[in-house]
Amino acid sequence: MIHNFDVLIDSFLENKIGIDEAFLSPALSTGLQANIRSLQQAQLLNNAQIGNSDRKDEHQKMRGDQIYWLDKSHNNIFEQEFLSLVEAFVACLNETCYTGITGYEFHYAVYGKGTFYKRHKDQFRNNSQRKFSLISYLNDNWLEADGGELLVYRDETEQRIAPRARTAVFFRSDEMEHEVDTTQLERLSISGWLKSG
Repeated sequence: MIHNFDVLIDSFLENKIGIDEAFLSPALSTGLQANIRSLQQAQLLNNAQIGNSDRKDEHQKMRGDQIYWLDKSHNNIFEQEFLSLVEAFVACLNETCYTGITGYEFHYAVYGKGTFYKRHKDQFRNNSQRKFSLISYLNDNWLEADGGELLVYRDETEQRIAPRARTAVFFRSDEMEHEVDTTQLERLSISGWLKSG
């Protein structure tokens, strides 16, 4: 299936924050949700770290999500489809915007009720390989009262984005400070970065 990435790219070029509410197909979104449930049952999710030097956030004061890295070697059909979609997006981005992206990394992120991720940028201070952040949401029937919104800060403004299933959000990793507001329900997503260098 040929995917049209114009919505995500055009909204990024216009607002510095790309949003596509139909980035994932319904079937892929459902399949990725089911895969997360399987990983939870197998107890394969781990508490996320902060930074890139194995710094532990022992009491999860900065961030409260549990993660599991996607990898083609898992031979999971939904991970394969998602990563193929990412590769097609990268090819389109490089062709139309000359971004020079050469790699990527993605993980599932599961926030339990009452958890959050405080305000931060995605690019490390000592490593500038992460160029763009891409987040895909997997939460069906999400309501405003459920919390867990992505808050993106630009200049003096704050943009709130609900983590509804199939929606993707795209922005520069070194520019946009953002946070995950406290969630009132379990919140599922795939977070990752497009990299160069």
